[in-house]
Amino acid sequence: MLRLLYLMTLVVCCLPLLPGLGGVLLSAVSYLPVLGLSEPSLDGWRAMQDWPGTNKAIQLTLFTGIAASFFAVLFTFLILQSCWGTRFWKRIEQWLSPLLAMPHVAFAIGFALTFAPSGWLFRFIALFTGQEQPYHWSLVQDSSGIGLILALAVKETPFLLLMSLSVLKQMQVDRLLAASQSLGYNRTAAWLKVVFPQWLPKMRFPIYAVLAYGLSVVDVAMILGPTSPTTFAVLVWQWFNDPDLSMLPRAAAGAISLFVLCFGTLLLYRLFEYVLINVWQNWQFSGSKTYSLPGRHLFKFIALLPFMMIPLLLVWSFALRWRFPEIWPTRTSTRFWEQESSHLIELATNSLILGLISATVALIFAVGCLEYRDKYHKSLPQLVIAVPMLIPQLSILFGIQVAIYMLPGQWHVPATIWAHILFAFPYVYLALDGPWKSFDQRLTQTARSLGHSPFKAWWQVKLPIVIPAILLAWAVGLSVSFAQYLPTQLLGAGRITTLTTEAVSLASGQDRRISAVYGLIQAFLPLVFFALSLAASRLADPRRRLARHDESRESVNEFVRTKPDYKI
Repeated sequence: MLRLLYLMTLVVCCLPLLPGLGGVLLSAVSYLPVLGLSEPSLDGWRAMQDWPGTNKAIQLTLFTGIAASFFAVLFTFLILQSCWGTRFWKRIEQWLSPLLAMPHVAFAIGFALTFAPSGWLFRFIALFTGQEQPYHWSLVQDSSGIGLILALAVKETPFLLLMSLSVLKQMQVDRLLAASQSLGYNRTAAWLKVVFPQWLPKMRFPIYAVLAYGLSVVDVAMILGPTSPTTFAVLVWQWFNDPDLSMLPRAAAGAISLFVLCFGTLLLYRLFEYVLINVWQNWQFSGSKTYSLPGRHLFKFIALLPFMMIPLLLVWSFALRWRFPEIWPTRTSTRFWEQESSHLIELATNSLILGLISATVALIFAVGCLEYRDKYHKSLPQLVIAVPMLIPQLSILFGIQVAIYMLPGQWHVPATIWAHILFAFPYVYLALDGPWKSFDQRLTQTARSLGHSPFKAWWQVKLPIVIPAILLAWAVGLSVSFAQYLPTQLLGAGRITTLTTEAVSLASGQDRRISAVYGLIQAFLPLVFFALSLAASRLADPRRRLARHDESRESVNEFVRTKPDYKI
């Protein structure tokens, strides 16, 4: 059974990528017999180069993607060096899951409603300055992409913090800090010169994922990014939606260029990391032993910003009349909820069906691969995890869609489900990898030595211990599926609509009230499943059950001790 799950995981995550690669390569050389393009040529590449805003879009993509990743890593390190091992760090661990549960699109809509020229931030500023008209400057769709950089950096910091948990525990940071401080280094200097050179290489894969996402993001860039010109990923997406199908080779050439751009940036980051850690080492052992860096209150800002979006979206969803610079709407109404209620139910149902199927299948695959690793000591190839997280979605999905168009019949539903499983699986696997490694295998070995079968030992001994991690990983898979925009749009062929696809489409419009309704529902669904998973994991915790059993036994003993001793 484990071998079958392992092979099915490899097939689902690797095999469909081959026709996807072939589809985008054939399209890039203008070989599409379905459209009457039967002779290969480089017209698509010439059309991409001749487009007036291509070079500017590439420069903007590099600037926003690299800057957002840099600030996300910087914020993560500042929070770690100031909060690790303190009481406040326990609160940070508790808030990471809700922060990760909020989809990027819902956060982007709330960010736009906060930092727009007539957003809540500028309304508060106008309250003190007496400004009567909306400001001309904002962080939404600014030409430099500053708002996009800030939003991506804030949203990706909790992910890097979560990935740092297992890394720092493996490094035994407390011992490193104690040894460094005994040599005269203060806490910040120890983090900077001792922990950072070991932490950064171990965080290479998560930083790769953040870099690749920042360079290839489409949905958040459509809401917050600049519009003239757009980022390169959005430009390629616009080319793909061109009604003239003969221009598909231009979009395919753009998709390949986006992949090369991401791959080249990752190589440059790897070179920069090697030079910083292994070549230029003077900063690690020379200079002052006393440093001071901020960061203690940085997490409060990063946590406050996403959670501030929920009440803001709620207020905007009921606002009927809200003139600038008033802080609160002068008239409220439930008209927009009533207007969209029937459509919301349909969209929420589609999102739930896709999320439940993809998260459950991804969870089964992840558990099967981890158990296969424990039994046969053969781990899953890193390529299976790296491809969905590091390669731009647009580059993969474009070729897969072209390949699907060449097949007879309708394949949009299974293709969309497969895409959701493909992109949810790496996050589910990474969420379970740490708990599986930390599990003490001697417990199941002891159960088997007492005569239990392997399955019964796993079911009665291991499962109760890892069930909290399984429920949390399942919630992570659901949130990843809820946030998928490009897979649903491209492979769904416009016939499958979800809350995310509608939210992105409406966020580009002018009615903020309807955008707030969809953003609020999209943010609410993952939070509900995270809350349910946390509640279920606490109820299923074996330590909690043992504590309840001990309390009940103690109450019985107390009753027996206090009962009068009647003599006959």
